[in-house]
Amino acid sequence: MAERNGQNTRRRRVITDSERPIEAGAARRRVGLLAIGLGTLVGPLDSSVNIAFPRITQDLGIEIEAIQWVVICFVLTNTSLMLVFGKLGDLFGHKRIFRMGLIVCALAFVLCAAAPNFGWLLFARVIQGIGTGLVMACSPALVTALYPENQRARALGVFTLIFGLGAVLGPSLGGFMVQAWGWPSVFWFRAPLALTAALLLFAMPTPPKKSATAFDLPGAILLTLALGAMLMSINQLQRADGAMTMTAGLALVSVIAFVGFVIQESRFSNPIIRLNVFRDIDFTVLNLTNTALNLVGFSVMLFVPYYLIQVSGYPTTTGGLILATAPLGVVLAGPLGGRLIGRIPANRLAFVGVLAVVVALLGISTWRDPPALAATVAVLFLHGFGLGLYQVSYMHIVTGTLSRADRGVAGSLALVTRSTGVVLGATILSTIYAHASTQGGGDGFVAGFVLTFRYAGAGLFVFLLATLIRPRIWLHRDAS
Repeated sequence: MAERNGQNTRRRRVITDSERPIEAGAARRRVGLLAIGLGTLVGPLDSSVNIAFPRITQDLGIEIEAIQWVVICFVLTNTSLMLVFGKLGDLFGHKRIFRMGLIVCALAFVLCAAAPNFGWLLFARVIQGIGTGLVMACSPALVTALYPENQRARALGVFTLIFGLGAVLGPSLGGFMVQAWGWPSVFWFRAPLALTAALLLFAMPTPPKKSATAFDLPGAILLTLALGAMLMSINQLQRADGAMTMTAGLALVSVIAFVGFVIQESRFSNPIIRLNVFRDIDFTVLNLTNTALNLVGFSVMLFVPYYLIQVSGYPTTTGGLILATAPLGVVLAGPLGGRLIGRIPANRLAFVGVLAVVVALLGISTWRDPPALAATVAVLFLHGFGLGLYQVSYMHIVTGTLSRADRGVAGSLALVTRSTGVVLGATILSTIYAHASTQGGGDGFVAGFVLTFRYAGAGLFVFLLATLIRPRIWLHRDAS
């Protein structure tokens, strides 16, 4: 018995040193949270760039339609590379990859702020996408490393809070800085944040070096090509200028690359992601639900700002504060959800989160006449709270389903399905709105707004009903 206890003690020590290297007292945890929090914020704070679009368009002398490439270059780069970067973190150390990403981000922010022309800015946004992908791929793994494994849900709640906080602060900070110092300020203010986080990482212990393992470079190239072509083809669907040939070509490239990736992964001993996890129908449906939830959920950030200012008549600053109640719901739902998991299975909390979003979207679809301020804030908060509750629950399930050695890939998968939903949402929701605004009569914007949210809420509800064909996805107790 004593010998077995000694073996168990040694086994626990190995796990602590190699997989929870940062857990070394409250002081180190606080420094770790500060470093990871500041570093993680460089991603969601990119929402500050949107408010700078009019000034960028004016100062660089470009057409309004071209501004979309500022988003496309960034989102496509970090989303298509994130799973690969998560695997690099698993192989060579999450802290090392995270720090590398912060340095790349700091360089990219300076390049963006100094851009003398549009081409330079787009190139710098690609560099920023690489840096942000490196950072975000390892953020969930680093946060969970700060806590014992039995507190993983609480750690993911903290990550959800940080992510939501960036979404709250981004537009308000961006608006203030653009007005005071011009559009470059939305980039350069994040460079000190990234460098400070990189320096703080030196106060955190470095885990022992892992044994050398081959990296699947062909699989990484195929996966990046597949995701990039898929997202680009989705984006091209918005165009009404005869781009169907390009869209079909990109879709074909994506399919071929995905097939090649699956074949490559089945042959490689240490693949980017072990695809057999998707044989679990419950796990696959939860990933699809995250994509669907973010698809319809993006409708709030896409259309509500226009409603608040053009229909409700709020000043821009007031409208921004009202809109911030949605990400504020995410901020509060993260820690609460993290504490509730364990008492309530994560899949049941996830189900509640989806229902909350359905109710919020259908509630917004009743805004044919501007509602009272309290009602507006309540519905937007409910929307954000539902998203946050689902996100922390879903990430807990994903990180628990994949092995602890693949914690970087697990966190990256959760972020990739989220980004895919947002890209799909930008295309599908815009298409629905364009059609609906011509069908409702009267005020075209209000008609399109109401019908778009009605379709979004009803569509998510139908999707949820379809998953109930297999009720154990949401009801069984061992998901968390």
